[in-house]
Amino acid sequence: MPRPAAAAPAAAGRRARRDPRGPRTVDVDVVVVGAGQAGLATAYHLHRTGLVPVGSAGWERARGTFVVLDENPRAGGAWQHRWRSLTMADAHRVHDLPGMPLTIADPAEPAADAVPYYFAQYEEAFGLNVQRPVRVARVERSGDGDDRRFLVTTRHVDHPEEVVVWAARGLVNASGTWGRPFWPAYPGRAQFRGRQLHTRDFRAASDLADGHVVVVGGGTSAVQLLLQVAQVTTTTWVTRRPPAWLDEEFTPELGREAVGRVHERVAAGLVPESVVSVTGLPLTPEYRAGIESGVLRARPVFSRLVPDGVAWDPGSTAPAVDGWVDGPPLVEARTVLWATGFRASLDHLAPLGLRAPGGGIVMDGTEVVAEPRVQLVGYGPSASTIGATRAGREAARRLRRALGW
Repeated sequence: MPRPAAAAPAAAGRRARRDPRGPRTVDVDVVVVGAGQAGLATAYHLHRTGLVPVGSAGWERARGTFVVLDENPRAGGAWQHRWRSLTMADAHRVHDLPGMPLTIADPAEPAADAVPYYFAQYEEAFGLNVQRPVRVARVERSGDGDDRRFLVTTRHVDHPEEVVVWAARGLVNASGTWGRPFWPAYPGRAQFRGRQLHTRDFRAASDLADGHVVVVGGGTSAVQLLLQVAQVTTTTWVTRRPPAWLDEEFTPELGREAVGRVHERVAAGLVPESVVSVTGLPLTPEYRAGIESGVLRARPVFSRLVPDGVAWDPGSTAPAVDGWVDGPPLVEARTVLWATGFRASLDHLAPLGLRAPGGGIVMDGTEVVAEPRVQLVGYGPSASTIGATRAGREAARRLRRALGW
């Protein structure tokens, strides 16, 4: 049976105001930026508080409204962009969205199919009327006191001349990290004559079968990609720190401890670490086999890239810390695969001036301390599927208080 398509974008109605000198402006109570796990969970709870999604029958006359904006062409958040070989069995557990359980019929199904299908069903079931594909260009303030609004300027992805400004009393940012891959700076990157890819560019191991591959990064993505690529070519794994293998069951207590460490950073206005980075890598049977075969044996990160590979300076090849292995001072390579993670996609919030001297945003739960009408979900402690779901409920509750519903 064919899968149903996601709901079509809704059109703005009588709440729209046209200025002959500028774009159309639509008044809503809350704008949610992003329709991944965190954005959809937030939308669900906003709906439960009595707010009506833009595009629903009679929304123009509703006492309170909200809109969800998404730049992706279809439902699924970042999951729709993941490599096809990442199955539901391999993915970190995808937690249920509130109000609808996730049923995995086939653990071998690509996550890039299963999760978007689930999200599309969810959007349709709760009538969320996600507006897509639209990109948020910037968010700025307008007015003051009780009349203060956030002006969220959007452009249609396929028709950039189509500009809409959403004037909202509250803002929930759930834009995630997929749009900001992190490329670390190393000497010689511009001189390397081979192929350089980031995790988000990876599609299939067979694409890299034409020569040696150096994988950079110490997280789960690096490990999963190494095991795939090693089936078609030779590999070298390099990490900034020795791999942190977790040789014990990942209990709820360990999870809470990890989330607590990330929370401490964002409460201090520091750039958050990912939750996964502080939990370690679970020693699954597959990972143990990779260690025994030598594939999952890491070297310290190289000193520089050279035209035909990567090189270590004298004295830097011999590891001084347990967990690394030694190797030659030069490794020739056809590909460098940067599994170096992502940063929060927050550039559109720059006009609000939310960043602290430490480079992050000072947070109290999901609430921006300096601007309580702005909630960040899928950021810091909530940057996991279970954390994002819980954060959606918290963000809706805090906005209700901040806006006096």
